[in-house]
Amino acid sequence: MTARIDAFLASEAPATPCMIVDLEQVEANFRDMREMAPWAEVYYAVKANPARPVLTTLNKSGCAFDAASLAEIMACLEAGVPASKISYGNTVKKSVDITAAHDLGVDLFAIDSLGEIEKLAVAAPGAKVFCRIVVANDGARWPLTRKFGCAPDEAAPLLRAAKAAGLIPAGLSFHVGSQQTEPERWREGISRCAAIFEQLALDGVALELINLGGGFPVPYRNDDGPGLAEVFAAIGRALSESFGDEVPRVLMEPGRAIVASAGKLRSEVILVTERIYGGRQRWVYLDVGRYGGLAETEGEAIQYQLEFDDMSADMTPSVVAGPTCDSHDVLYEDALYELPVTLKAGDFVTFRNTGAYTSTYASIGFNGFAPLHEHFL
Repeated sequence: MTARIDAFLASEAPATPCMIVDLEQVEANFRDMREMAPWAEVYYAVKANPARPVLTTLNKSGCAFDAASLAEIMACLEAGVPASKISYGNTVKKSVDITAAHDLGVDLFAIDSLGEIEKLAVAAPGAKVFCRIVVANDGARWPLTRKFGCAPDEAAPLLRAAKAAGLIPAGLSFHVGSQQTEPERWREGISRCAAIFEQLALDGVALELINLGGGFPVPYRNDDGPGLAEVFAAIGRALSESFGDEVPRVLMEPGRAIVASAGKLRSEVILVTERIYGGRQRWVYLDVGRYGGLAETEGEAIQYQLEFDDMSADMTPSVVAGPTCDSHDVLYEDALYELPVTLKAGDFVTFRNTGAYTSTYASIGFNGFAPLHEHFL
């Protein structure tokens, strides 16, 4: 699946730390997703990896895009994406950014509060809006609760208010949390949306779409959950159960599931030593860490699979740490990794499935360490 990246690393020996993304794999992941979920329109979550080559590849493949900011909207437009294929999915937006997006032709906006409706009514009159509701995030490695989404019983009043303000109430959305391992969470969200559809229909408000958000899982070291085919089969059943023969227009916003497996992150070992903190432990320091793009190791939530030059060597438990002078820059300590006993300074460690939520998480230059070098194949 990443043979092209392995060949590149073997022949080019790029400076580290670096990210290598296989664009053919990005396209293949999108194509596979569309085949597994023919009932949905795929809106790629730009925040996962907004690199121009990724956006261009997906645009040529027929993908639509979910943007979280005006800057992401501009990145899509500059990559040739028509404004009609962009959704402004952030429920908290500046009025000036709403105006700019609407003037550029974006006509689909997320809401979850009355204040956002009031801004949109002025800055994007007549625009289509969908209301994000809160649903359970149990089973997600990276939960997305509390900050976004209204209570389900607030959605109908908000969409009525949107209509009264001259906006078009288009539908509902929810997000089950990033790296969700329990398909049941989507069934619960779909069921809640169906109830709101029925409630509003009684008031003469006909919604047309349901946005399933993202959260579709990819394999990491600490995940043995369902594959995408199982997840999408469960979602398909849930849509039929809740909507019968009248399933609305369905959108989904995958990011990780499209780009994660297309990327590998290459790092050099800086130091291997022992530390005694209540016990003797082996520590391995790399030239990339939490501030260099591996932010999702916070709380050891995302545990990447690692590759080494000598995969046949004997292994020993090790703490994995980044290069900065910040004690928080430790990737894995509680979940000790088995690393080769032969590992030494100058060797390389490669992180798998890092095409999403890495390069754009990197700091501009904390402690003087530069962001990841990026290569696209």
